[in-house]
Amino acid sequence: MMIRLLLLVFAAWALAGCKTSPPANVAASVNGHAITNEELDKTYRSQYPASGESVTADQTSFQKLEVLRSLIDNEIMLQRASKSGLMATDADVETKLNELRAPYTKEQFEQQLKTRNMTLDDLKSQLRKDLSVSKLLNKEITSRINITDADVSSFYAGNRKNFNLAEPQVHLMQVVVTPVPDANVRNLKGDKAKNDDEAKQKIQAIEMRLKQGQDFAMIAQSYSEDPNTAPNGGDLGFVPESALERSGPELRKLVLSMQPGQLSPIIHTEDGYRILKMISREPAGQRELGDPRVQQTIRENLLNRKDQLLRSAYYEIARNDAKIVNYLARTVMETAGKTGK
Repeated sequence: MMIRLLLLVFAAWALAGCKTSPPANVAASVNGHAITNEELDKTYRSQYPASGESVTADQTSFQKLEVLRSLIDNEIMLQRASKSGLMATDADVETKLNELRAPYTKEQFEQQLKTRNMTLDDLKSQLRKDLSVSKLLNKEITSRINITDADVSSFYAGNRKNFNLAEPQVHLMQVVVTPVPDANVRNLKGDKAKNDDEAKQKIQAIEMRLKQGQDFAMIAQSYSEDPNTAPNGGDLGFVPESALERSGPELRKLVLSMQPGQLSPIIHTEDGYRILKMISREPAGQRELGDPRVQQTIRENLLNRKDQLLRSAYYEIARNDAKIVNYLARTVMETAGKTGK
């Protein structure tokens, strides 16, 4: 009886502790570092600039939770980068900023910032964070991956027929967002648009991230809604030019006009939205292992696969090692519990 009473007292004490009010103006904390509501709102507005009256309160909360998850992940990585002395310098930021400015006039670039609800200082701050995380991941993961000649030969031996091109082909990657709710989504974030408004806002946010220079494969792995290509970083492999005919003349014309490394604009089709990236263009014929292009393609393919796998594991380990408190998630749950009564 006494043991049961003690258990009840402990349970009541624990429950009371769970309902402690969150610190003022704090959306989450990572190892004691606060992510403020202002920071969350500013990031949200930059990623969902088109949000308006058509977006419900529940949709907004869902989107903010996703943005906050990204901010939490970034903060975990930034703390690791800082501890390792890998924070981006002013020179790094200016170099990247000049790259982003290059395709635009001064007025066009300012309009880009305005559309994304960002100031120049906001962009510089974001670039510093992104570059710092990239330095960390390059040191901890990418630089340690070793693809040997034996790895390349083994891959070629098992996939030789894939290098025999009966017709010209294009090597493409894609990010797909669909408006139809579907439980068969296997991206790392478990992220799924539920209607056309959400799908449109999500693909626009993805486009902005890609234009900022974020890694296409990681974006696809984290957010793409195509269950077949998302796990492989959006890699469509080599697509015969004849297969493009079935996609319609406009899409075929767009793809064939793209150069290696180029991103497509947002493509709206009957099944949703997508962004393509051209990796390479290949003429017809058998490609032998001695072809430098074949070796480079295989090395890049193996490197990207290993890099994506290790990054996914690294993020999970980093989250496990961090002390995270998501106050926004608690508030959402508590509010849902009250409105559900």
